[in-house]
Amino acid sequence: MFRPTRSDRVVDPRIEAAHTARTVIGLVATLWLIFSYPLRQSAGDIAEDKFTEVLSSVGVLLVVGPIALTVFVLAARPPVRAVYRGRLSSPLTAMGILFGSLLVLWLLMTEAMMMLPQTGLFQIVLIPAVLASILFGLPFVLTAAVLCVHHVFRTADVHEVLPPLISPVLVWAMFVFQLFDSAPVAAPVWVRGLFLVGPPLSVTLLSLWELRRLRTEYGLTVRSALWRDDRVPA
Repeated sequence: MFRPTRSDRVVDPRIEAAHTARTVIGLVATLWLIFSYPLRQSAGDIAEDKFTEVLSSVGVLLVVGPIALTVFVLAARPPVRAVYRGRLSSPLTAMGILFGSLLVLWLLMTEAMMMLPQTGLFQIVLIPAVLASILFGLPFVLTAAVLCVHHVFRTADVHEVLPPLISPVLVWAMFVFQLFDSAPVAAPVWVRGLFLVGPPLSVTLLSLWELRRLRTEYGLTVRSALWRDDRVPA
């Protein structure tokens, strides 16, 4: 539901390995930061903040993604524009499933829980059903959100150049949000600055490298994707 599935999509092992390596390095660095310096917040608050960051990233993508896709499709020349319109079902499906699951989970945790006391004897059946749905929904939504951010809402199914174009916009938008958020640990200023600037810089550099590799190894460029250099895009 959340991974690109187009059969003729270019899948470069080195690009995939670079994405995985960056995620692992970021996770290890975050754990090192948390265990190396005194916490300003409880472990629960830090976990909640990270969950909020993931949801915020999804929120940014839900705004940036449709705008980027619309601009990309409209900028393409008519012969290929229809092809891209036909591929929009993949990112729209991922967006719809994630938004729908978030809405259902929110309704279960608010409206359903408030209405349970009014259901009388049916509580015997409804309470286990609602709790089971919430216990399934929480990890599902979290996993879906992480996959949507990692795969940029399956925009590679529209064209391979879209994820490296959209990813830097996402991380720099999150950088602005984090400027106004307090650090979870009492680390030196230079360490906090490194962890603040490091993620957007690393993602930007990785995206530039990815675009370069797509161009040099597969002939995929933004101009060719838009059919602006008289070449049919892959």
